[in-house]
Amino acid sequence: MPETTSLSAYPERLNALRTQLLAEADITSVQNQDLIQSRREQICDAALELFLEKGFAATTVRDICARSGVNQASIYDYIANKNDILRRLLNQLWFREDVPTLSVILQDTSLSLEAAIEKYFRESWAMKRKGTLLAYRCVPHMQPEDRQALHAREHAAMKDLADQLSLRLGLTTDDRRLDIMGNLMVFLSAFGPMRDWLIRDVPDDMILRTISAGAAAMVQSLAAEKPA
Repeated sequence: MPETTSLSAYPERLNALRTQLLAEADITSVQNQDLIQSRREQICDAALELFLEKGFAATTVRDICARSGVNQASIYDYIANKNDILRRLLNQLWFREDVPTLSVILQDTSLSLEAAIEKYFRESWAMKRKGTLLAYRCVPHMQPEDRQALHAREHAAMKDLADQLSLRLGLTTDDRRLDIMGNLMVFLSAFGPMRDWLIRDVPDDMILRTISAGAAAMVQSLAAEKPA
């Protein structure tokens, strides 16, 4: 029988990585927590618009103040700098916990592989699009430790997915094709909707079902073909 694994067998290191957030500055100069939350939302919402419009490097703190309505003299009572804003946005939009990963969805064995992939793509495309754009446009400008944390978390997520696929397909956990396929599924979840400007006359559901069916077929083909 193939050697497989379960979530309970995952190393503690991976468990920590998959929930690890980027480090946000601990600022305590303002005691009113409601005010802090409100101002940070204003700042982050404005910064997100500007980062996606102008790019991270071209956006200044002055730009963010002008767009958000937060006074430049007080903005540092709520955030440390532009990189702190970027970390907060990535934690909210890219690492958001309300969008399940495919490895989590696959634990529901009542769903077929195609149905699980379709659910994953539907929710990711609907809820993580801005986070995807932000992450991939801003990676060159991230601090080295943030890039390392981002890479480590993504690697852990893909390892989760590869292990869940091994359970579904009855393959050994050391089959590197599962890593490749896990990487491809994450890529499709991130960039699939970015190509929709070429096919705007095609209904969204048709695009979703077609890509999900194709992705499921690719995954299932691994079980029928022995690795080289």
